[in-house]
This record gives sequence, structure tokens and C-alpha cells, in this order.
Amino acid sequence: MGIPRFVIVSTAVALGFLVGLSHSPAAPAQVREAQVPLIRVHTDLVVLHVAVLDNKSRFAPGLPEDRFKVSEDGVPQAIRLFSNEDRPAAIGLVIDNSGSMHNKRADVILAALAFARASNPLDEYFVVHFNERVWMGLPDGMPFASDPGMLTKALAQATARGRTALYDAVDRGLDHLRQAQNPHRVLVVVSDGGDNASAIGLQQLLQRVQQTDVVIYTIGLFDEYARDRNPRVLKELAAATGGEAFLPGGIDGAAAILQRIARDIRSIYLIGYESTNTTRDGKYRQVRVNLQSAGGEKLKVRARAGYVAPSNAVQIEGVGR
Repeated sequence: MGIPRFVIVSTAVALGFLVGLSHSPAAPAQVREAQVPLIRVHTDLVVLHVAVLDNKSRFAPGLPEDRFKVSEDGVPQAIRLFSNEDRPAAIGLVIDNSGSMHNKRADVILAALAFARASNPLDEYFVVHFNERVWMGLPDGMPFASDPGMLTKALAQATARGRTALYDAVDRGLDHLRQAQNPHRVLVVVSDGGDNASAIGLQQLLQRVQQTDVVIYTIGLFDEYARDRNPRVLKELAAATGGEAFLPGGIDGAAAILQRIARDIRSIYLIGYESTNTTRDGKYRQVRVNLQSAGGEKLKVRARAGYVAPSNAVQIEGVGR
């Protein structure tokens, strides 16, 4: 397991990414500073990926910044970064290849390709396969791919058999995302939630995901008689990161769920703030995002409930290379 990439990133890095996608002709000075190849953290930006849905679970785009209020441990925070653009993402597909998935392999591949077609064309993908061991789907030396043909080959690099190392696979996905230049980072986990072969434990994994800005979506596919299935784990992984867990049970509807996840990723509000608590104590901090109502509309907000603060300075390398 590598050193965690904390949810706190440098202001210059996060804003620099946004200006590259912005259509605005003018950019603030701190954004233009993001061109340097090595950035040390001087100011800390807590980055939140926020979904807003109406009472029919449809995404609500185009809301202005002043509708959002953020607090940390009950203390109001000033928003420093705000975007609702359709930004490309670095996405890892974490695919269960244990024996319980044997009859679902072909359908999972088709559903994953439908997901890719519904995603931003500039998204970058990688695939993590797992049974009792964990391996990458793309060839060595190719950390990410956008080509559908390469994604198809990566998804096909497995046969379903053996036991299940789900926690190790998610941990490997978090490690791999540290290579991504794109700060919008996502894992999509397809599994029954069971684990009987991992070296890392669930609580250790949950603590780690709280130290990252990665959003995790989970899809639970279960065998009727599988004793190891564990939907609770899938719910916990998603909830800890502000993602969402889907539990259809069988393979029917998996393609529609993945397409919904693709829309979710493309509709996320990116909100950042500099915490008023500057102590690097490694403690958990509760975060709450509220939306001010307007015109009687009923909207609900989904975001991570908190993060683990870093305990020392973070250096981010490779920006602008």
C-alpha cells in the first residue's frame, strides 16, 4: 500500500486544472501559477465532489455558487473553488473475477463498454481485476487508456475463478490513481462485496479512502446462494467517498446503472475550500454541504461526510509535465 494522496491538495493544482477546461478568457493569478513542474503545498484546498438531485433522482445542473454552503466540524467555510463543467476524469474499473462472477463476465464487459460510451470522451480508464490476487488489465507501461478497443482488451484479460480479494483490489486502484494528472478521480467497483483473501482489512481500507479525494461507486452483483456476499461493504465504501452504491442483485440492469454513474460523474459540482482549521493532526473532520432552497424546489445533496486531515506537509510532483 502506497502513501495516501490526501483529499487536501494545493490551491494552484486544483485551480490550474479548472482553468484548462474553462471557457472564461480571464484567469485569476493563482490559476496561472499552476504551470510550474513542482508545487509544494502552501495553502490547502479541501476538494469535494458534490451531486445535486431532484425528487425524481435527476441531476440538477447550473446552480450558482451562492446556493452552496459548506461547513467543517460545524464551522462555516469560504468556498474558493467552484465548477459544474463536464470535466474529464481518471476512472478505474475494479472488476470481480472470483468464481461467483463466472456467469456474469460477458454481461459485465458489455455493461462497462456502455458506461464508457456514456462518459466524457476525454476520460482516461484503467482496469483492476481481482480474484484471490489482483492484476491490471492494461499492458505494462500503459497506465491509462481512452481507446474503446484497449478498454475491451483490458476487460477481457481474465476468467472468473477462485476466491475474492476485494479490499486489496480497491487499495490497488487507489494507488494507481495517484499516477493520474487529472484531479477528478473515480473508482467503479463491480463485486458481490465479499472478501476472503485480502491482506488489507476493511477498517484500514475505509481509513485510507477517507484520506483521498477519490469518489467510489459500487455495483453489487450477487449469486443467490453465495454465502460471502456483503452489500454492507459496498455501501460503506461508496458512502465514505460521496459516491453511491447500487444493489441490483443480478446482472439485469447493470448497463443502465453504469450509464447513470457516467451521467453522475459528468454532472458533479466541484467545490473547494481552505479549511479554517490549519492544524495537521491526522484527525477526522466532518464536512457538511447544504443547499439554500429557491422557489420551493426540493433538491438533495450527496457528498462525502468528511475526511482525515494530513499530519504533515504534502508535496505534489509532476504537475505541468
